[in-house]
Order: sequence, then C-alpha cells, then structure tokens
Amino acid sequence: MRRAAGLVVVFGLGVAIGSAVVKAAPTRKHINTPGRTVQAPFSDAVLVGDTLYLAGRIGLKPGTREVPATAEEEAKLVLDQFKTVLAAADMTMDDLVSVQVFCSDVSLFDTWNKVYPTYFTKELPARAFIGSGPLLFGARFEMQAIAVRR
Repeated sequence: MRRAAGLVVVFGLGVAIGSAVVKAAPTRKHINTPGRTVQAPFSDAVLVGDTLYLAGRIGLKPGTREVPATAEEEAKLVLDQFKTVLAAADMTMDDLVSVQVFCSDVSLFDTWNKVYPTYFTKELPARAFIGSGPLLFGARFEMQAIAVRR
C-alpha cells in the first residue's frame, strides 16, 4: 500500500496544503486621531487589509460638546472629521463604499444632501439616511462608514 505525501507550500499571506489554500488573517490597525472631544471606549477606525471600518461621528464644534447653530455647518463638521480619519489611513472620501447617516430630524434630508456630495470627486458610495430619534449632545447628524482602498 502506498500513501501520497502531502504538499505544503508557503507563499505571500497564504499557505497551500494539497490543493486547498488557507489564507492568514489580515492584520488589524487601529486608528485614533488626536484631540478627540468625546473620550469613549472605541477606535476612530479599524483597518483590516484594504478595508477601513469608521466609527460613528457627530459634528460638534471643535474642542467642545456643542453642536453648531446650523445644520449645514454641522454636516460639514461631520464630513470634515471623516476626511481626517480617512487621511490617517492614507485614504480619501472617494474610498468610501458604504455610508450610514443617522438624523434626529429627517426634514434635514435636503440640507444634508446639499453638503454631502461636495466632499467627493468620484462616484458616490452606497448610503442610507436613517431617522434616528435623539442623538448624543443634541446632534442632528451621525455618520458611520466603510472604505476600501482604491
């Protein structure tokens, strides 16, 4: 009786065992930007391979726990924060593939839509705009997203 010998070849991030390839888990990099206004138990983003998972952010005035006077200014602050976190991962707004926007007052849909597309130079990501009820600190908008490096 003869037995076939198993073949194991290691290459890149995968290991070939016979005809099956077993990939090693991608590393995780936690990204936290300096000067976070709200100290809470979460990372600003987690990079796994080429995919970045961004935590929810609200548009507080820098260095405070106050929302700005207008919804338009608040929307810009939310989106500016996303630009900052994406830059820390060497990405841009154009790398976003999925976005969820939570809004305490869905009548602000048009206000959000006036500001939002100005932050992109390519195709827009998939998006949900969700009526949420009250948000922390009286915020009108909270956004979370997923980005994939182009």
